[in-house]
Amino acid sequence: MTSDPDYDVVVRHDATVETRDGTELATDIYRPAEPESGEPIAEPKPALLVRTPYDKRERERVERQGNWYAERGYVVAIQDVRGRFASEGEFYLLKNEAEDGADTVEWLAERPYCDGRVGTMGTSYMAWVQNALATRDPAPLSAMFVNQGAANAWTATLRHHGAFELRWLTWALTIGGGFAKRALDDPDVQRRLAATDTRDVLASEPVVRGQSPLRWIPNYESYVFDYMTTPGSDDFWTDPSINFEAHYDESADVPTVYAGSWYDSYAKATCDNFTALADRKESDHFLLMGAWTHGGQSTWTKPYAGETAFGAAMTRDYLETKLRFFDHYLKGRETWDEPRVQYFRMGTGDGTSTTAGRLRHGGEWATGTDWPLPDTEFVSYYAHGDGRLAPERPAETDSATTYEFDPRDPVPTIGGNCSSYYTFEPRPESIEELPVADRPTKSLTGRGGYDQRTRPETFGAEPPYGPLEERNDVVVFRTPPLTDPVEVAGPIRVRIYASTDAPDTDFTAKLVDEYPSSADFPSGFALNLTDSICRARYRGYRREPDFVEPGEIYAFELELYPTANVFEPGHRIRLDVSSSNYPRYDVNHNTGDELYGGREYHRATNTVYHEADHPTHVELPIQPS
Repeated sequence: MTSDPDYDVVVRHDATVETRDGTELATDIYRPAEPESGEPIAEPKPALLVRTPYDKRERERVERQGNWYAERGYVVAIQDVRGRFASEGEFYLLKNEAEDGADTVEWLAERPYCDGRVGTMGTSYMAWVQNALATRDPAPLSAMFVNQGAANAWTATLRHHGAFELRWLTWALTIGGGFAKRALDDPDVQRRLAATDTRDVLASEPVVRGQSPLRWIPNYESYVFDYMTTPGSDDFWTDPSINFEAHYDESADVPTVYAGSWYDSYAKATCDNFTALADRKESDHFLLMGAWTHGGQSTWTKPYAGETAFGAAMTRDYLETKLRFFDHYLKGRETWDEPRVQYFRMGTGDGTSTTAGRLRHGGEWATGTDWPLPDTEFVSYYAHGDGRLAPERPAETDSATTYEFDPRDPVPTIGGNCSSYYTFEPRPESIEELPVADRPTKSLTGRGGYDQRTRPETFGAEPPYGPLEERNDVVVFRTPPLTDPVEVAGPIRVRIYASTDAPDTDFTAKLVDEYPSSADFPSGFALNLTDSICRARYRGYRREPDFVEPGEIYAFELELYPTANVFEPGHRIRLDVSSSNYPRYDVNHNTGDELYGGREYHRATNTVYHEADHPTHVELPIQPS
């Protein structure tokens, strides 16, 4: 039985944690208190640490992290990370989190009200900092619940084969920069940021150092451009606060849950961490993957993602799940008997429309002993010249499809593994009346499963609106309608054989579950499952840029985010190939210039090959029927 809410709570605000370099981090401490007297209990308790850039005093964080767990017998420490809100120092996204976090764990364990055991928890940035501090292996660290965190910022999350995820720019322009100390303290900076429409910034890309709205908060502009432009070979990308993969061997060996979801921006990293560490470490490790979008408690209780409904069976209580885990590993209670791997298998719905207009894609929870699942058969589905996608390798000796990629007209992003692609919502109040930190935000891309067709609200789309597959720069390969269900669960890999007339370009791939037409969806429904991108100069997982020779054929390897889905009879498995997905990823100008170095554009002629010697294909993790 889990811990009951037996206690009152007493809070000490802004306790000071001094890091190894002398920076003071403001930390609120929530302690269990006697219900009658309101005095802190005398018995030391395990501690739970949350480190956040989003204000430790935010109401929901106070209630759902501080008070909720303290009432159930935990000491809870919620800390503003370096340079944010009440903590000293200058904020530089992700830097210093390994050392600052480890120092905080050590400090917390030494408090007389802590029994020496410290667990960590949190989502997104608050998950990232957990893996960072684990690379320093602080002795008191005893358990981690990492919900939607990173693994290697170069291979996925910040950059993908060199391409940049623009959510880090939009985050800096909105909920990041909006809470920057300079923005909060200087009314003039407040006004300038509040007047910024992220859509305008993206529409006039590329953003240029010293000319972007971030120039008013220089430390934010500095880190954004560092992440945008630093070559992969730089030691910058092996920092323990940025790349945990490089430090797996020395990372802490403690019970850990890696929780995530198929439509989260950290889906690949979540699975990568579990796969690498579950067998490398002796402690119990768990993988829990839903089909939610990015977020914690409020997201876990939603039975849908974007325009796609999965049913109430997918919902879970995030707070209770963490409590059961920590009660078991920090208090020794018999509250956690979860399988090593559990994941939500999407699909098997009837394909009708909910009252909210969402597709009933359905699904159910499944379990396994490892990831990828032990009985997985990796099967290649090959592109063919007639547009087919089939397990048979093409026999043609000369077969290719050519398209024009205009970087001034990129393929719009419609849902997917997106988070933080924000702009401030227009409001009737004047800018002076509403501080930037209080302005509501709106997603530019949507999150989750969407029918892959543009509509008036699609960023970057112009009429006539319609399916992305009708664009001249999207090459589509699809299976015939399936006669039997095909279940996939695991990593998705694509190899595109292609050439270009440019010194540099991009190639993108997207896996789609294509529904047939129905009464509720007369045009069918092209459900995006996962995607990725490869920048030509960084093809083949290279870290040093190497420009391509125009006209020469290269293999471009793409690791799409993992997924789990049942393609039902009558559906088609579809692979979309193109050269852009904006604003999920930045746009390659095809010039070969330095990234963000100029405003020249080159219209590239790109060719995808589907022939015997150059068989473009997707490798699917097929599960036994």
